[in-house]
Amino acid sequence: MFTKSNFRSYKSLLPGVKMRPLAFEEQSIMCEFELQKGSELPPHSHPYEQTGYLLSGRLNFRIDNEWVIAEPGDSWCIPSTIEHQVEVLEDAKVLEVFTPIRPDYLPDEKER
Repeated sequence: MFTKSNFRSYKSLLPGVKMRPLAFEEQSIMCEFELQKGSELPPHSHPYEQTGYLLSGRLNFRIDNEWVIAEPGDSWCIPSTIEHQVEVLEDAKVLEVFTPIRPDYLPDEKER
């Protein structure tokens, strides 16, 4: 699958947190996130392995019991079921891959 830039629209997940699916197949999905300064992703876990890359901005990021200030160029991998959370310190753009595929992040039928 090849996806052209701006083909799919953003979907609001939480206040200040938007996501758009970029490309996906049977086993993985790559998504772009826009995070507004001051927003938060509360503590949570899920059955998906999550690998990410911070394109811009700054995040206070917790994976399990470790807090890290993430800056552009930093990356992470979160094993499935491990609790994590994020505090957005500056407007940020993040690229993340989830495996297995997250059905809740798939685009609407009209954007496939």
